[in-house]
Amino acid sequence: MSLQATTRPPAQRQARAVRLGPRSIAALALVSAVGVAGFGWPFLAPPTSRIGTHAQDAPWLFAGVLVLLVAVVAAAISESGLGPKAVAMLGVLAATGAALRPIGAGTAGIEPMFFLMVLSGRVLGPGFGFVLGSVTMFASALLTGGVGPWLPFQMLAMGWFAMGAGLLPGPDRLRGRAELVMLAGYGFLAAFAYGTVMNMAGWPFMSALASNVAFDPHAPVAANLARFVAYCLATSLGWDLGRAVVTVVLTLTLGPAVLRALRRATRRAAFETPVTFDAAEK
Repeated sequence: MSLQATTRPPAQRQARAVRLGPRSIAALALVSAVGVAGFGWPFLAPPTSRIGTHAQDAPWLFAGVLVLLVAVVAAAISESGLGPKAVAMLGVLAATGAALRPIGAGTAGIEPMFFLMVLSGRVLGPGFGFVLGSVTMFASALLTGGVGPWLPFQMLAMGWFAMGAGLLPGPDRLRGRAELVMLAGYGFLAAFAYGTVMNMAGWPFMSALASNVAFDPHAPVAANLARFVAYCLATSLGWDLGRAVVTVVLTLTLGPAVLRALRRATRRAAFETPVTFDAAEK
């Protein structure tokens, strides 16, 4: 008697290395809600509240967000039954993204890892995209020594960024130039969105006495919104624009080859193909 492995042919649809089930969707919704509150509390709290007086407690909130992020990743992995092939692909892509991040660091927002997150999320789906974005940011922080209270928000924002690419329309049908233009447009907007939300994470901790664009806990929401817009224009517009342009250029030039490689790898990996063993007589 011998065992011969046979597999069913893969279905012609978008690969799902990590499928978000009910528990992981609920956990993702929870951590996203906490993240939105953590990013946007300066615009959610009324001027009369005492929240602004507890800004020094923010690192504890960040630590809590990180715990929730880990729980989301663990829930997504355990519920989806993530196999060794998906773990291997996650490791390769996360390591590649972490290695790309230091390239051009400190130079006009040249961050090539963003285009890889967009293309990976597109091919492998929103669940894999969220896990990949979070893990890549964590790995790159360890690689570059960028561990700090900002890391949980970076992980969450990058998870959203890559997950959004997996939610774009036409994953099974849209190909060619139209797909590249859509991905480039998404990458351009998402690069600015990433920079904006990360500005929100650090902006409240500037001293209002140090600058007229700093957060003022006693000012009305409209005044703080104007201060925040001025802060973004003065401090990060050039960096965000550089990130967005680099993402567009790399998507349009390297995108076709990277998309083909990712799709070929997912077809060969056959994440969702059940493997059966048939007994065969010698």
